[in-house]
Amino acid sequence: MVAAIRPPSCARKRGRHREPAGQDLALMAGTVRRGGQIAWAGLTLGVAVLRLRRRRPERLPAYVSATLVGLGTTFVKLGQGLSLRWDLLPAPYREALSRLHSDVPAFPADQARHMVEHAFGASVEELFASFDDHPLAAASVAQIHPARMHDGRDVVVKVTRPGIHAQVQADLRLLRRTLRVAQWIWPPLKRHRPLELVDELGAFLRDEIDMRHEAQNMRRMAKVLDALPGITQPHVVEPYATRDVLVQDRSHGTRLEAAYGTAAAPALARALLGAYVHQLFGAGVFHADPHPGNLFFFDDGRLCLHDFGSIGVLVPASRLALGGMVEAIAADDAEGVLDAAIAMGFFPPQVDRRSHVREIHLILAEMASRPLAQWSIAEAIWRVARIGQGAGFRLPAHLLSLIRTLFLVENTLRALDPDLDLLGTLSAQAAAIADIAEASRPSGNRPLAMRLARTARQLPQIATDLLRQAQLSDGRPAFSVHHHGLSSTQEAIARTGNRLALALVTLGLYVSGALLSLHSDGPQVFGHMPFLAMVAFAAAGLLSLRLVMAIARSGHL
Repeated sequence: MVAAIRPPSCARKRGRHREPAGQDLALMAGTVRRGGQIAWAGLTLGVAVLRLRRRRPERLPAYVSATLVGLGTTFVKLGQGLSLRWDLLPAPYREALSRLHSDVPAFPADQARHMVEHAFGASVEELFASFDDHPLAAASVAQIHPARMHDGRDVVVKVTRPGIHAQVQADLRLLRRTLRVAQWIWPPLKRHRPLELVDELGAFLRDEIDMRHEAQNMRRMAKVLDALPGITQPHVVEPYATRDVLVQDRSHGTRLEAAYGTAAAPALARALLGAYVHQLFGAGVFHADPHPGNLFFFDDGRLCLHDFGSIGVLVPASRLALGGMVEAIAADDAEGVLDAAIAMGFFPPQVDRRSHVREIHLILAEMASRPLAQWSIAEAIWRVARIGQGAGFRLPAHLLSLIRTLFLVENTLRALDPDLDLLGTLSAQAAAIADIAEASRPSGNRPLAMRLARTARQLPQIATDLLRQAQLSDGRPAFSVHHHGLSSTQEAIARTGNRLALALVTLGLYVSGALLSLHSDGPQVFGHMPFLAMVAFAAAGLLSLRLVMAIARSGHL
């Protein structure tokens, strides 16, 4: 009989006490040491970048990767999260960071048992018929132990490393402080918004180490994948899911890489493609990390998806826009691609349509000139998203997750079936894909008369709003005027104003110093120079240096 979950005993609660002052001092010393380690690693990396970026730039990705591994688990996972930022990093860096792993030995089995018992309030013997102390795998965040439930079901128990949550919080706090100092020393760093990026990666990391988050994703994906005949996934063994421990079904499948080049590979490729068409356009929820290590297959031909730490979500409007984009790309319709890109949020509605359509035409023409085996829907979407974007380009995380998923699925499909005509297959299904996406809209199942009646009911309110706006504008109709291309001019004017204000303050300090030097009141230095005059001249000199450096960096003297 399976024991019920009960809260930790009162004895544990009574055992909590305030740490003595000596331990507080040791904790503070450890924090200082860790901060120094992070700062030194960042300084060393900065020096390496300056030294290698011109002479040996190909060595930089490996150097960055080695630096993160040296800083430990938190930075390894942050590097893996950073590898998802296709809009920030070139391909060599993304590839190096995506392969990041830290060689972390397994922690003792008695610690794993203690965490399981603390999480569920029962002994391991009460919870499981058997529990293997030798983990199947040990990673930087958690390790996995095989076990068997009392009902005979084979499961795996995923246990996070002891103390990892406190370590992650402390490292993120120290990283933010280090970046604040780096921004003060080198102001151009602010343009890349590093603190925002750390917050985003920190949220990714906190989800990654919280087993409840993965369990929630598994439950959500089960509703999608269980409906497909050729796809399966492990399920959460309810109710055994806490922050530190997760129990799930054990899968006995074979890694998908073993099927490459076999007779079963083309059928597996078709099953994978169909599964993602359903996830992306029908359900709007998709497994966002489909690299070969997370894909398994069974002898009966079914695919099994693993590792649900990351899933993506598409709202109905985005599903419809994505379906329209696939259909437009397949039909070589640049106007349709632009409309879909605007609907997905790649561009604001007020864009220079002529220039964007011209760029999309060039992209589609270049892609069409490739062999079919090299045609990539994911690359086409990514290149469209990059049109007109500068160095500060940053896509929302959900769109990046979508594009990365498309790339991974395409790569896996080509590895399974090199002769797969992906464009032709999607072209044949384009109309069906658009229909699936349209049907997923909340109003898609409503009769046309009902939707027309709803629109008609909204017309009086629209007319009332227009009349009220006309009254507020003295009877004149109001028009919204949108401009683009003036942001650089606005920034230049703002910088000029700031420099003028800084110059006036500097001039005032010089004048104040000169006036103070005429009087001998107060303390004096160097024999006869008033101390306050020296302070004014020193402040004016520092501001003058800052002003000269800012002008020199702008390149406009």
